[in-house]
Amino acid sequence: MTVVAFDFDGTLSDSEMTVLLGERCNAADEMAAITERAMNDEIGYAESLRERAALLDGLPEADATAAYEQVELRPGAADLIETLNEAGITTAILTGGFERGVAAALEREGVTVDHIVSNRLPLANGELTGDVNGPLIEGTKDDALESLANDVGAELEDTVAIGDGANDLPMLKVAGLAVGFEPKPAVEPHCDVVVSSMAEAREVLESNAVLE
Repeated sequence: MTVVAFDFDGTLSDSEMTVLLGERCNAADEMAAITERAMNDEIGYAESLRERAALLDGLPEADATAAYEQVELRPGAADLIETLNEAGITTAILTGGFERGVAAALEREGVTVDHIVSNRLPLANGELTGDVNGPLIEGTKDDALESLANDVGAELEDTVAIGDGANDLPMLKVAGLAVGFEPKPAVEPHCDVVVSSMAEAREVLESNAVLE
């Protein structure tokens, strides 16, 4: 059994959910700056996520929903996921981003994955509270990948991790095959191979006999 675990923002999608949300409350530039610092490992991911969520305090649910609807998969991402599913490979998305945005993007493309591990932005009285909760705030993606592998009866050495940012480093370090998708400078040294498109990712999976 093989598991292929994708990051979402910056990997399966070139959208950045917090920036899309921030555009709805004139905080996009501040969001982007915090995100960049986190992805380059200049600030702790949990701290960065809480800072970004706080900027969204009071955003109406309708505006949040509209932002999630803007989240899109990269060209070729849906086809690659579908190919992996058809091959009987367990597919997963492990993201510090938000489940509603992931779900909206997958639904639009008519594709599913076996497992999604993500965070949430809670609502109260029809508005975002400025808080964030979920398993990938303090929790890390290596633990999530190991738990998933155990659940499906796979060895960690048989897993593939595909990501781009510093919060992907834990899963990239423990996976049998670490694929960097246009990785940040702090991440690239820890990748077995680097790609810049979903077509290249497919070629890597084929050359490593994950896909045949």
